[in-house]
Amino acid sequence: MLILLPPSEGKAEVGSGRRLDLDRLSLPGLNPVREQVLSALVALGGEPPETALTALGLAPGQHGELRRNARLRQAATAPAARIYTGVLYEALGLASLPATAQRAAGRQVLVSSGLWGAVRLSDRIPPYRCPIGARLPGLGALPGLWRRDLGAALTEAAGRGPVLDLRSGAYAAVWTPRGELAERTLTVRVLHEREVDGVPVRSVVSHFNKATKGRLVRDLLLAGARPRTAGALVTALRDLKYTVCEQSTGAGRPRQVDVIVSEL
Repeated sequence: MLILLPPSEGKAEVGSGRRLDLDRLSLPGLNPVREQVLSALVALGGEPPETALTALGLAPGQHGELRRNARLRQAATAPAARIYTGVLYEALGLASLPATAQRAAGRQVLVSSGLWGAVRLSDRIPPYRCPIGARLPGLGALPGLWRRDLGAALTEAAGRGPVLDLRSGAYAAVWTPRGELAERTLTVRVLHEREVDGVPVRSVVSHFNKATKGRLVRDLLLAGARPRTAGALVTALRDLKYTVCEQSTGAGRPRQVDVIVSEL
């Protein structure tokens, strides 16, 4: 099973550690594009602050992110499992998982990234700021830059097993599996069910959907789930007491399920 996660906008600071080495990262086929984006991101530090902030979609008070990006080649690194923070990763609680579940996470989880394309949790990276919506001078929009190479890398990483795609919309748009792989791919939407005037009403949740997705991955890892098909993955979620409703999708497109929660 391959699990695809979105990154977090916030990144943990790293006190010390070896410098970035692209050749040590997983999915080496992505390194040519990684080098392009890394070079453009570092060079952005020499642009007027207003230009750099606009390119990254940052607010005027976020100049610190520009200074951090400018030092990416010299910055200390840490495993991606420590770098990514935020609601999803707090709910996932990687550091508190038992050793067997942590090893499974290392094998199964890939984190999407505007800078790296995708990384495994053990890959050593520095903290950075590069949302997928960035438009870097000389490169343009990142989705178009990543689409071909990332699709090939993720298809290979998926192998013949199911894919649990928990990426947010902007990152999911960079690569959508098609054909046979799509039939093995499960996308998840989190709905909050509550009663309004005696009638159950379901609505999409935004912020809290990240926590649900983090808990979902944690539960799968703790259970040692090893589904071989998308259908078996749905069964595994139901066995973990999640309320799961499958939605109809067109042929050759990823399967979609709604996970229904009554508490946020």
